[in-house]
Amino acid sequence: MADAARFAPRLHPLYRAAQVRELDRRTIAAGLAGFALMQRASAAAWQVLRQRWPGARSLTVLCGAGNNGGDGHVLAALAAAEGLAVQRILLKEIEELAGDARLAADMATAAGVAAEPWEAGMALEGEVVVDALLGTGLSGEVRGAFREAIAAVNASGRPVYAIDIPSGLHADTGAVLGEAVRATATATFIGDKLGLHTGAAADHVGELAFLDLGVDARAEADLSPAAELLDERLIGAWLPPRPRTAHKGDCGHALILGGAPGFGGAALLATEACARLGAGKVSLATAPEHVTASLTRRPEVMAHGARGVSDLGTLPALADVLVVGPGLGQGSWGQAMLQAALDAGRPLVVDADGLNLLATRFPEARRDDWILTPHPGEAARLLGITAAEVEADRPAAALALRERWGGVAVLKGAGTLVAGPTGLAVCTFGNPGMASGGMGDGLSGMLGALLAQGLPLEAAARLGVLVHARAADLAAADAGERGLLAGDLASYARILVNPTMDRDDAVATR
Repeated sequence: MADAARFAPRLHPLYRAAQVRELDRRTIAAGLAGFALMQRASAAAWQVLRQRWPGARSLTVLCGAGNNGGDGHVLAALAAAEGLAVQRILLKEIEELAGDARLAADMATAAGVAAEPWEAGMALEGEVVVDALLGTGLSGEVRGAFREAIAAVNASGRPVYAIDIPSGLHADTGAVLGEAVRATATATFIGDKLGLHTGAAADHVGELAFLDLGVDARAEADLSPAAELLDERLIGAWLPPRPRTAHKGDCGHALILGGAPGFGGAALLATEACARLGAGKVSLATAPEHVTASLTRRPEVMAHGARGVSDLGTLPALADVLVVGPGLGQGSWGQAMLQAALDAGRPLVVDADGLNLLATRFPEARRDDWILTPHPGEAARLLGITAAEVEADRPAAALALRERWGGVAVLKGAGTLVAGPTGLAVCTFGNPGMASGGMGDGLSGMLGALLAQGLPLEAAARLGVLVHARAADLAAADAGERGLLAGDLASYARILVNPTMDRDDAVATR
């Protein structure tokens, strides 16, 4: 498996706003005038708009101050030159503009585009509304006329095209700063922004077009990306076809510790997902009353009834990886099982009540051989902050989890983040159908299976998150998002982790 890393694809880089501003500065310092760069960006954005809405004959362009507003002015001029009717609305009077933004505004005026100041309640007349109000430099809450204008855009019922970033969305965190444009599509420039891919971004960005404008951000060796986007190509790189002589001992042994009395379902979901992703052997240590259900649902799993730690015997020592947390509970049974897992000296996946117990009962724990998979509420308990604070800066929270607890941290939610030794990765797959019970249990089982098969910790975390989310997308494509169940994902995930198998043929295995 270690050799697979050499063939892993180069992932799409994501940057913070300050890094992209530095890329702008370096591009201009290399000889491209700032206004020429603005014209290049606006021309590229205009082409995307024409491809997305080829029949549009009128636009409303809302222009703020600074370069983002300047992009809007230039786009308005380009649209007018092609015969579109353009309503140009100003949040900043032209006389108050300076530098490239003033040049852009004058260009639109020279092209015959009228300008009118923003007034609350004014009609937005264009078939498509262009948002060039606020750019990536925004850090405080949107207020005043800008907030009114954003609310009007969202209430217009028209398709909305955001320039560089939907106004009001934080470019680094994906958090909404009071009010944010809900765009149908967004064009972003030079360097793709981290905040366009996590948190509230999923409800605000729409279809995203990244336009590098001829700037190779990766060539700037001192500007390391803030994160990378997970890519389906990782699956084939890390999970090549097995040798024809492979046997179950080569594919690892995972032990699931979970299912306290009365909480058996979560552990059963985890074990099935673990088996479907290819672990050679899967054992389950659960409350005795759940053993019959396990044997009925999935007889391939070796189910063991455990009233307490003494019933585990040598099970933890025989396993290659332990998954602890699904249905664990926070009572004495769960505490004892987590303690046994911590003492076993094996790589761990910790989820659900395993995480809550870490926060309350094992606050000094820290290790480099585990994957922690909190949702925002669990992350908040692990970090001693609120869930709102976690969501206000998801990238910072993910990095803080890794710094505080070690190993690899998976911060679940829209735009799931994986924080590991090489940095942050973002998963933009998945869908709202995953907002149902048991989804996290399935993920923990998948992670256990990948670790059992020998993948390095960070690779297993990235790949497991990716496969889990893509499986949900495949399931939703077949039967819709509403009513999607955690147990539906295992069979789709099995298809994904056999990337050389045609999906039509693989359907017969479900």
